[in-house]
Amino acid sequence: MNKEVIIYCNCGAGIISKEKQNEIAAVLRETKTDVLELSDLCAFAVNDREALDEINSKYNKKWVVACYPRAIDNMFHQNKIKMDNYEVVNFRLMSAGQVKTELDKKLDKNSESSVYELKKSSLEVPAWYPVIDEERCIYCGKCARFCVFGVYKFNKKSLEVVEPLNCKNNCPACGRTCPVSAIIFPRLPENSTLSGAEPGNNEQVVTAAPKDGLFVMLNERNKTRRSIFKIDMMQLAEDEKRKAIEELKKRARE
Repeated sequence: MNKEVIIYCNCGAGIISKEKQNEIAAVLRETKTDVLELSDLCAFAVNDREALDEINSKYNKKWVVACYPRAIDNMFHQNKIKMDNYEVVNFRLMSAGQVKTELDKKLDKNSESSVYELKKSSLEVPAWYPVIDEERCIYCGKCARFCVFGVYKFNKKSLEVVEPLNCKNNCPACGRTCPVSAIIFPRLPENSTLSGAEPGNNEQVVTAAPKDGLFVMLNERNKTRRSIFKIDMMQLAEDEKRKAIEELKKRARE
């Protein structure tokens, strides 16, 4: 078994620029480590799982140059990809130079292997499909009820993505309805919890106040802000779903 490999997702979703993709590919070619450039890691996860399983069995350590670790971890788990002993280097938040610096700190300095191989998935245009963060999911079913394209299968004890390719491009609407940020769209261009960033709490926490009146006022203010935020998100989700349905109808007429 070879010691280590860099798996580079040359993403087809446009979450980073073509220029940046080429810059990353250029710096990876300079490493003394095997590099596998995948045409699109999402496509491989959905349609070419055996290829990823083969990479896992061939190499001991894997460095995955792709997007958010939470997105990649849950995508592997959801699609039953056998991938162990790997670490994700997030190119969304790093320049090509920073990716190289990060890998230089981690790679085996004694490695003499330097094969650079391009691999293309048989699925050329993968859809925008959702990935479920099972550790966060509370099985409320809001996403499944909101989706009108049959992507999910839901009951009170489980939620599954059963028809990932039914998901419509540029429609992360169901994810915006999730109360616990458990739905991830790895192909969403925005850098947010919805695209895989770790969920954070941006709300102000009100602790004990000197006067009860002030405590109540601050709590009410925060409740109002949360309510406005939820209304805005639901409106955005409805707009995204409507656009996806209109696009589907337009294609059916053509």
